[in-house]
Amino acid sequence: MLKQLETYNIGPASMKMDFSERLNIFTGDNGLGKSFLLDVVWYALTHKWPSEVNPNLAGNLVALPSNPSQKAKITFGIKGKTGRLIDYSSEFDRKSQSWKGQAGRPVNPGLVLYALADGSFAVWDPARNYWKKKGNIDIQDRLPSYVFTMKEIWDGLKSGDKYLCNGLIADWASWQREQSKEYKMLCGTLETLSNREEKITPGPLKRISLDDARDIPTLETSYGQVFVLHASSGVRRILGLAYLLTWAWKEHTVACDLLGEEKTPQITFLFDEVEAHLHPKWQRTIVPALLKVMEHISEGTDVQLITATHSPLVLASLEPFFDSRQDTWFDLNFSDSKVTLEKMVFEKHGDVSSWLTSPAFDLQNAGSVELENAFRDFENAITRDCITPESAKEFEKRFASLLDEADPFWIRWRYIAEKKGWSK
Repeated sequence: MLKQLETYNIGPASMKMDFSERLNIFTGDNGLGKSFLLDVVWYALTHKWPSEVNPNLAGNLVALPSNPSQKAKITFGIKGKTGRLIDYSSEFDRKSQSWKGQAGRPVNPGLVLYALADGSFAVWDPARNYWKKKGNIDIQDRLPSYVFTMKEIWDGLKSGDKYLCNGLIADWASWQREQSKEYKMLCGTLETLSNREEKITPGPLKRISLDDARDIPTLETSYGQVFVLHASSGVRRILGLAYLLTWAWKEHTVACDLLGEEKTPQITFLFDEVEAHLHPKWQRTIVPALLKVMEHISEGTDVQLITATHSPLVLASLEPFFDSRQDTWFDLNFSDSKVTLEKMVFEKHGDVSSWLTSPAFDLQNAGSVELENAFRDFENAITRDCITPESAKEFEKRFASLLDEADPFWIRWRYIAEKKGWSK
């Protein structure tokens, strides 16, 4: 698990942060470094950037120095499976144009999962990707990790002619035919991740066409059976997530049995743009559901979730259980021509509108830009004390074009208009 991280001369700004044991959530405007920080966390835990392992990824590239003439460095503290905190550092080598870490076997961080913003996924498994001993020598000749594009999640991940993962369609069909424990785990994961009003329920396996010999999983919906390939973008992301969580834990368990090792006592789960493609009904349940799923899949294992979001509904969903003793909220801001990272005090706001105008999103108003401008202009005029009955009428018309007649604003307006004499 990651405890500390500090960056120098990479990304939008040098940053330093201490992570909590359960939930760590990043907010901030586009372009301030949320996704970048998750890539840095992945590198710190696995010692490879996602695109180094799978060049077919559209992004998640190797970080480069912000100022090429100066030293670039990442330092981090990881609690290994023994519970001991180990400090590491990695520097960018200008000659090789690559990152160089400390020599020797690194700390084992446990199982590391990364749901990327575009739907890709990465897995680092201590039983299959960690260094091994050959005699008395530590060597790393295993795969550095498993990194899937969206297509590879569904159709399988290959290395040369060899399949590393069969993919969602083939594995789901196989598990369902056998009614295996993996299929039961998959069904349970789908149920937990589902919105309570729209449960994702597997249907029978079916052929999609005469030209495709595969048995394709289906879903039971209120309007009939739907092939998983025809599901919506949001449902497809949930399906891919549920499958890979099941696959990763199943493969870890199998590898540990083959090696005669104990299963990992800890999992770090990175999730970028956790709300992507999801309807608001799903956005306000996804983070609590993820924590519940991880506890269910890997019972007795410590789980650390590090995620980034643009959704006020995601933050509102944390209010019932956010605990500052084991959870942290980080906010990225841009001010005085600088990007800053701040550890925020998590306060309950009660509804989404209040979250929109909170420091997490910094909106002046939860309505349209036109309404925000109208309120700003009105407040400026009030401050200058230059509103006449005629100009008040113009403001009233402007607000009437933007607000419903039953909006609570009108109660305040009528009070102010009467007090100022605008209504005469």
